[in-house]
Amino acid sequence: MHAVRIFPGCSGSFTARSVLIREYRQRTKSSFPAGQLVRQFRQNATPKDAAAVVVGAGPAGIAVVGNLLEQIKDDGKIVWVDEQFRGGRINKFYREVPGNTAVKLFVDYAEALKPFQHILNTAHKPNAITALEKLPQSGTCSLSYAGDMLNLLTAGLRQHPRIQTVEGKANSAHLDPQSKRWTLTTTSESSLTTSPLVVYCTGAFPSTTPLPPSSPPTIPLDTALTPSILSTTIPRDQAFTIGVIGGSHSAILVLMNLYKLTTTSHPLLKIKWFTRHPTLRYAVQKDGYIQYDNTGLKGKAAEFGRTQLDGDVLLNSDAGKFITRIDCSGGKEKEWSLLEKELKDCQGVVQAVGYTPAPIPEVRIGDGKEVVKLGKDARTGAFYAEDGEKKPIGLFGAGIAFPEEVDTPEGEREYAVGMWKFMKFLKRVVPEWVKGSRA
Repeated sequence: MHAVRIFPGCSGSFTARSVLIREYRQRTKSSFPAGQLVRQFRQNATPKDAAAVVVGAGPAGIAVVGNLLEQIKDDGKIVWVDEQFRGGRINKFYREVPGNTAVKLFVDYAEALKPFQHILNTAHKPNAITALEKLPQSGTCSLSYAGDMLNLLTAGLRQHPRIQTVEGKANSAHLDPQSKRWTLTTTSESSLTTSPLVVYCTGAFPSTTPLPPSSPPTIPLDTALTPSILSTTIPRDQAFTIGVIGGSHSAILVLMNLYKLTTTSHPLLKIKWFTRHPTLRYAVQKDGYIQYDNTGLKGKAAEFGRTQLDGDVLLNSDAGKFITRIDCSGGKEKEWSLLEKELKDCQGVVQAVGYTPAPIPEVRIGDGKEVVKLGKDARTGAFYAEDGEKKPIGLFGAGIAFPEEVDTPEGEREYAVGMWKFMKFLKRVVPEWVKGSRA
């Protein structure tokens, strides 16, 4: 299947047209004259014009689409690109993960925008929102509840007359400096569009780091965070030792899942926990704010950490009968030496060391000869070309791949990750994005 450039019938500057024709010729390996190539390209899809293009349909992408519908007052179309439209990684991998957000904030997210409110008011009951409303609002819940809510909102947005969905993946983007409009390449053959405003909500995937050559096979973090799959990955009737690397929220959840297996179906399972910090950090409610809101443990992870893992607690806890902590503080050389020594006795290893932003499509500006390196303003969500002035180019990012940078009352800088945090950020910045795209 050939990638198709979202493309306004070859409108725009002569340079931009030349770039698109050249790339189309290369993809199709065609020797036809340029004029015939353009006619051939136009036959593949009907050119459309959009006020904005959003790439990604996870929590941030859904929130961006809702905010754009609210802020673009005319009948401007919004093109929404995603491969599945199923709520992102939450529904694909993390439905069994216990949330670290109060239920009320999921409800607040769903009610934050008029387009969302319309979806909720017209949805049949009971539904994902009524299910959330029945839960204790100050408590936490499984991410399956949030995933169902995202599916409900996605289905409603896809029925909106101003939303055009494209099932595919964005591959590249090209900005015509004269018209200040973007064209994109996607894997869909049915959509050609141009827009002055593009937003990437492309998500992130679990990070990995190099391990000693003698290390055992890796168990993916997504598997380790899904108890129903994890339990079938590890043998039940033989001794099995798993190494867990990391000390933040995901690592604690993995340790909790593994400990539960030791007390139920996998009594021969042992765990080696590699961490640089023998004590844990927790989110702490202060007067008017939460200390370590974006870096501290919350919910069930915090409860398990306090009662089973933290500091000397592990020495006498029930989990301590199955979990051995390996202190990796003291520098990279010591850490590598310990990994090399201790992982030899393991049959599997889980790396819970954070998340890496998914690659975004290549960006070209002007003649399109070279891929442009992008910088990012984490306060506004705006991208800019690193080799030029830090001026707006109509390209933005949001979500876990491009979170807002915030200052804490203690003077530290953190990245605000969470569905409600994405929504608050977007309600602040999207009006400026829209205003800038119409200047």
